[in-house]
Amino acid sequence: RLCWWDLLLFSFPCYPLGILAFFYQGGGATVSYFLARSVQPLLNLNTIANDSIHAIKWIRFFAEHGHDILWLGVCRSQDLPEIPGVKTHALGPLSIRTWPRFLLKAWKARRIIRAWKPDLVHAHYAGVNGMLGVLSGYRPLVVTAWGSDILLVPKSRALGSLVRLILRRADLITCDAEHMRQAMEKLGADPHKIHKIMFGIDTERFRPNPPELRLGRYTHPVVISLRSFEPVYDVATLIRAIPPLLKQVPDASFIIAGQGTLENEIRELASKLGVDDKISFIGRVPNNDLPGILRDCAAYVSTSLSDAGIASSTAEAMACGLPVVVTDSGENAQWVKDGVNGYLVPVSNPAALAEKLAILLKDDDLRVRMGSANRAQIRQRDDYYGEMAKMENLYTELAARRNA
Repeated sequence: RLCWWDLLLFSFPCYPLGILAFFYQGGGATVSYFLARSVQPLLNLNTIANDSIHAIKWIRFFAEHGHDILWLGVCRSQDLPEIPGVKTHALGPLSIRTWPRFLLKAWKARRIIRAWKPDLVHAHYAGVNGMLGVLSGYRPLVVTAWGSDILLVPKSRALGSLVRLILRRADLITCDAEHMRQAMEKLGADPHKIHKIMFGIDTERFRPNPPELRLGRYTHPVVISLRSFEPVYDVATLIRAIPPLLKQVPDASFIIAGQGTLENEIRELASKLGVDDKISFIGRVPNNDLPGILRDCAAYVSTSLSDAGIASSTAEAMACGLPVVVTDSGENAQWVKDGVNGYLVPVSNPAALAEKLAILLKDDDLRVRMGSANRAQIRQRDDYYGEMAKMENLYTELAARRNA
């Protein structure tokens, strides 16, 4: 019988195009995690950005299921969110520029892990955080790939060698997209160690309005975007699509949520094109508030240049019964059937985006049909509780082999 886990969490959040590393662990069997969005060599990581909702959801699931959790944060203590049943320990900010300091933090993390005696170590993001897992010397090691760590980082010879080492040392690897599985196999990962685990959507929280409010509280169609203001998400394409769209649907308006390094440029572009009065820039939205905002909108749009599997924001919108217009990148075509539950458009193509949005905004019944199909699909293929239960089973099996 498996004993209670200690799920060790270890994180350092930073700018979206920098490293977001979490190293966390939950109860029943101990797991340590590093989570990161992307890695760039010689990037200064002293600035702390918002914690990933994916990590918080993951941690909360295992805390609520009776696992003991210690979250070690490579950030200021005030930047670690409070989660019931989760212990936290901040290691302080860490910059990849200062390798002596990085190695010092890795040594400290190693000591904490060995004192905690976890059942397993889990590194989210196969970059710096994965290397911290390797340097801990603790086994078994679980690694979760997030996307750019597998699809972009290996293009650098030095960082590619690092990722290959991490994947070889891992005892279990998870990802949320088939093309990521294939990329990791090309990098030398053992295909038998790779499992597809989605981050999952809580479809009880993310649900449509009741039938009598099916079109939301707005008297005009509202389009929403939730992607950050970073180059990879190409929000500028949405801004450029607004003028031609307004020619066909003059009463349309837009909610653009998020933050990022390109925010000023995006706002200036909206002003230059004369559409700033049609846009509500609402900043970062707490996840608890997101379902209510989504379900009142007419359509969701994602202009991302690259995604791993389906983006969580896209899946959340689909769970709320929204039709979606997304770029034909990553595995979006496996989730969105053009003309059935939404539309696929080429990347960086404002004209195509405007055309498809216009079709949706002019047809209430079409939006309802597509939205219903989207919700049914997310409930079947990307349910949060089902995916986390799969991960819990993998933890249990791995910990049982270790303790045998």
